[in-house]
Amino acid sequence: MATYHLITDDDHILVGLSGGKDSLLLLELLAKRSRIHHPRFEVEALHVRMANIHYETDTSYLQQFCDNLGVKLHVLTTSFEVTDGSRKGKTPCFLCSWNRRKQMFNLAQELGCNKIALGHHQDDLLHTALMNLTFQGRFDTMPALLKMRKMPLSIIRPLCMIEEKDIKLYAELQGYQKQQKLCPYETFSHRADIKHIYDAIEQMNPEARYSMWNALNADNKLIEE
Repeated sequence: MATYHLITDDDHILVGLSGGKDSLLLLELLAKRSRIHHPRFEVEALHVRMANIHYETDTSYLQQFCDNLGVKLHVLTTSFEVTDGSRKGKTPCFLCSWNRRKQMFNLAQELGCNKIALGHHQDDLLHTALMNLTFQGRFDTMPALLKMRKMPLSIIRPLCMIEEKDIKLYAELQGYQKQQKLCPYETFSHRADIKHIYDAIEQMNPEARYSMWNALNADNKLIEE
């Protein structure tokens, strides 16, 4: 919050709550932080169900989780056509993400939210930087702060400086409930391959994480206004 100025007074934040450990931690931290008087901000949560992807999270658990934090939970259902998208060169992961984001943008504007918070951690941002460099020929990543140009919304990633291993440990200590079924597409993607490459890089140089992060910072890739 201090480094990238992600939250200010009177923000109304919609948290994307997938039900995984990252989004659960994000919601918990923001809900608890909102009880401190400065900055003053309000938090709500959205869980989007994808009707034609056969994995799901226990909605009753998410509702109880939100109730314990005093956060209002919204649950929406949407879907997409895998075959149609595949003919256009779009992967199921892209189509799923695009449709979820569409639901979030629409609800955020209906609720009068000015920010959407997503649970990407530091490993996610570093993996994305490697993917973009390898497949797109550019050096950038998902920014910690992204101000949308076509709508009065900003996307923030408050977990951007937290390592995934620390989130895993905290989730175990807190007893976060795991998803009932995993997404059938999650192991068949370039992101899974890049994760293996990144792990190999860290084995060669345990300081690689900080070198990459400093490079992104130096090139102003973590804030997009």
